Amino acid sequence: MSTILRPAEYVLPGHPDKLCDAVADALVAEAGRLEHRGLAGIEVAAHRHHLYITGRIACDGAGTMDIPGIARGVYESAGHGPDWFPGPGDVEVITDLCLGPLVPGESEARDLTDDQGIATGYAVAIPETNWLPPEHWLAHRLARRLYRLRTDEPGIGLGPDGKVILVLAEAENGHRQVESLSFSIQQAPYTDEVALVRAVRHAMADELGQAARQLPGLVADLPARLDVNGVGAFLMGGPEGDNGLSGKKLVVDAYGPRVAIGGGALSGKDFFKADRAGALLARRIARAVVLSGAAREARATLGWFPGDAELRLFSLEAEGGRQLDTRAWSSLVDLSLAAAGEAWTGAADLVEVARWGHFTEPNAPWEGLRISPSRPRITAQAA
Repeated sequence: MSTILRPAEYVLPGHPDKLCDAVADALVAEAGRLEHRGLAGIEVAAHRHHLYITGRIACDGAGTMDIPGIARGVYESAGHGPDWFPGPGDVEVITDLCLGPLVPGESEARDLTDDQGIATGYAVAIPETNWLPPEHWLAHRLARRLYRLRTDEPGIGLGPDGKVILVLAEAENGHRQVESLSFSIQQAPYTDEVALVRAVRHAMADELGQAARQLPGLVADLPARLDVNGVGAFLMGGPEGDNGLSGKKLVVDAYGPRVAIGGGALSGKDFFKADRAGALLARRIARAVVLSGAAREARATLGWFPGDAELRLFSLEAEGGRQLDTRAWSSLVDLSLAAAGEAWTGAADLVEVARWGHFTEPNAPWEGLRISPSRPRITAQAA
């Protein structure tokens, strides 16, 4: 019986790239709050105590937004503070943003794509993992548990930055076992490294046990190789330890390394932007295929040209490379940009979405599927 090794990784909210994603999405959320059809196309970079924000925000009251305050609030909620540089008050926010209202006619034009692009969506027939690849689902779970150690075990002095990488051995019969694990997490100087290793092992054993009870075929045992801060004490993290940039964690944001991704980043773009809307709509198509029983696995590739009102389904592939009828599925799923933007603007906590992913939360508004009684199409919906 052959076994495939499936790697996956996740990062914590204090990771510099995720700080940037969350700042970008906090500003997207504020623009949508001020005007439902407001435009936000934002990129963020971080280095030490400097935070650079560029792009455009066009909505009612754009010039009144407290951009530094919003950005510093993201740092604070991630865990930065007096003990973890930079604290919110240390962050120097430098902006080069085009701020102002939408120009006349631009609100109506938001129903049309303003760029070209490609997006990929994926689902696998494993409801226990929220239809995600098991290794990606498990890496996300372990990362959340690792982040929780900051509050569950305050005495070991953990910071907000960290990473998880795992290798899952997957057999043809559905038997799955974690082959190796590595955790990197900030820890304050002069704290007990032995206590850190003990706390991580205990928490991960518990989390794997819970996951094994949920996912049939998953072995609960910790792997023989489990590293914690494998190159020594992790003292300098966040944007002090490395620079950060929004949109760099696309594979983590999507489905992990076994699934090809499309083009653009999701965070920093409102829901009328085709990059974000396209990724969510492609996921909905893939989920619809799997939920219908038409395939055990589905990959949907959407694309669009400038000026398109609806995204186009270029290919729909099932397990084994089997091709499904794109015309039939396109007629079932509402692929209009207007539907996505109207339904999902303001419908989710975008800071948490930026930190933990668009497809890991079963109750995310775009994860639900509903057939409209007025026409046989799956329509975008809010909560």
